Amino acid sequence: MLIYNTLSRKKEEFHPIHPDFVTMYVCGPTVYDFFHIGNARSFIMADIIRRYLEFKGFKVKFTMNITDVDDNIIKKSIQEKKPASEVAAYYAQAFFDDMKKLKVSAATFNPRATNHIETMINLISDLEKKGIAYNVNGNVFFDVSKFNEYGKLSGKNINELEAGARIEINDEKKNPLDFALWKKAKEGEPSWDSPWGKGRPGWHIECSAMSTNLLGKTIDIHAGGNDLIFPHHENEIAQSESAFEQKFVNYWMHFGFLNIQNEKMSKSLGNFFTAREILTKYSAEAIRLFFSQTYYGGPLNFSDELLDSAQKGAEKIINLAEKIEHSLKAATDDGVNPDFNFQKYYDDFAKVMDDDFNTPQGVAVIFDFVKAVNKIISDNEKIKIQFFVDAKKFLKGVADNVLGIISLEQLGKSSEGILEDDLIKLLIGVRETLKKEKNFSLADQIRNDLNKLGILLEDSKSGTTFKKR
Repeated sequence: MLIYNTLSRKKEEFHPIHPDFVTMYVCGPTVYDFFHIGNARSFIMADIIRRYLEFKGFKVKFTMNITDVDDNIIKKSIQEKKPASEVAAYYAQAFFDDMKKLKVSAATFNPRATNHIETMINLISDLEKKGIAYNVNGNVFFDVSKFNEYGKLSGKNINELEAGARIEINDEKKNPLDFALWKKAKEGEPSWDSPWGKGRPGWHIECSAMSTNLLGKTIDIHAGGNDLIFPHHENEIAQSESAFEQKFVNYWMHFGFLNIQNEKMSKSLGNFFTAREILTKYSAEAIRLFFSQTYYGGPLNFSDELLDSAQKGAEKIINLAEKIEHSLKAATDDGVNPDFNFQKYYDDFAKVMDDDFNTPQGVAVIFDFVKAVNKIISDNEKIKIQFFVDAKKFLKGVADNVLGIISLEQLGKSSEGILEDDLIKLLIGVRETLKKEKNFSLADQIRNDLNKLGILLEDSKSGTTFKKR
């Protein structure tokens, strides 16, 4: 299996530290708002990588952290006049709810930064004792000049970084590139006792502390969005390898940006849609297929047209799955035994996925399979039951368990219930169009009529969701 390693800038053969399991850490959300669909790309692609490793027989110790103390959380708490802990708890729960709707598998560990403060303090203290960190009036900084390999992940030249300085001036720092490990408490902010006085950890030290505490001082895979390469992951390497004097991560993986009109989708630019907003219009399977059709490391343009196409693609696979389910109820051991090589499709799928998790080619293998099975079904009046058993097994193992682009469990549920949800989402979309056209009376009528049927619409800045009474 080959993985493109950001650190070496080439594909490398994957050799896990332990023969039976893989340690994998993914940078999770800072919980001050609903996460946007660009964040969802990283979370879903990391999930697919984890699922494929499990498909290959590995057990995966998968860790995704929750940053629940941060400047943005504090800012939001001031805006909403609520404690920062309450803001973080609310959006953390919203994160888990939305991840479940996106069919992202539960992590082995979801550490919260505030539960690992002692580990962070110990790590910072070790760096200070080694002369790599320094305290200035309760603020503790990492001295990048003490780590000779600083810049090795991002490929940035330390001298150019110092000269180019898009870094805010701080008179307390020895060097403008030095970064905060511990921040002195400000009035009204959450804080903890430490050897340097009351304060809170810097962002970068949180991931190093949680990763090494839960997975070990060296881990197999560390993943996150491209925007985290510098400074976040660069700083994680510097502080972790300085503290433990061994390699921090063997394989660094980074996910490309989701763009709108070729511009990165981000909260700071205001050109984003939340995941929960998109989930009112499209199924999780369609969203996952949309992401799977592009290489994880490259950019991807977001559009309704592409998601519509992905929705239709998912429906083709689901239609075959429904045919198979129906045939399994009627088929017997009598009939034709088609000459069909199921193993070829497993081998083709594994071959492309082993090459740096090539999901676009993996999706192509699945659609080839769908086309071939549909032809067998249409060409033969009576087929032995084993053919349908094997066909279902392939879709379950590959399209469902690995990519998550169909859900065979849903086929066993009421199709009327699934259709009902789709129709509600359709009406929500119509209502949004009416509101944009300022036809508020008809938009209100849709809301009121749905309410009479026991379907409550909930409007928010991130879109409209529904729940049933």
